[in-house]
Amino acid sequence: MASRDEENGRLVYAEYWDGRYTETVKGEEQVHEWLRSFEDLAEFFNPRLFQAYPPAAEPHIVHLGSGDSTIPQHLAAKGYNRQLCVDFSAVVVKTMSQRHADLGLSDVIRWEMMDVRHMESIADASVDVAFDKSTLDVMIHGSPWNPPADTVKNTGEYLREVSRILKPSGVYLAVSYRQPHFVRPLLECEGTNWNVEIEHLGTEGSFGYSAIICKPLPRS
Repeated sequence: MASRDEENGRLVYAEYWDGRYTETVKGEEQVHEWLRSFEDLAEFFNPRLFQAYPPAAEPHIVHLGSGDSTIPQHLAAKGYNRQLCVDFSAVVVKTMSQRHADLGLSDVIRWEMMDVRHMESIADASVDVAFDKSTLDVMIHGSPWNPPADTVKNTGEYLREVSRILKPSGVYLAVSYRQPHFVRPLLECEGTNWNVEIEHLGTEGSFGYSAIICKPLPRS
């Protein structure tokens, strides 16, 4: 039997997720809304998304490793009509593309099969909001005090790509279950140029989820 860390190490491979979604995605069934639902995140979204990037401004939102989350369709209901969902699982991209087409949302929610560590088809400085709900988390395994080389490599490639695609006025919003003091050094990797904030989500004493907010700094 594989150890917990070995299992976590598999999460960065598309084949793992294709297998999982093939087994569990059927019709309207949803596999899992990772960490927090849209309703759970409303208080966080209000200042960071709804007020900072209102629908009237037509922000370009990219959902990073979107999976079968319902958050894109909830945002569409609020008037956000420039959304791109990316995932490297061909199974979930096909399933969710069809699901959103059936809901009449194809014009406002686009899907592309893409590895978030290599987002060449997304132009530099073209995204207002990059949203991540546990995508960063699945790239992290091993000792949090001394992350293994593949964790540093995968998170670094990913975060540099996020930094690249953000507009100067954009923001990277992420929801994470990782301990903030272990995640911050990864967020501040070489090749990024942003201010990092980390907030606690939920009531005091509840299980620790964090909200990560990264905004580009002016280039010198």
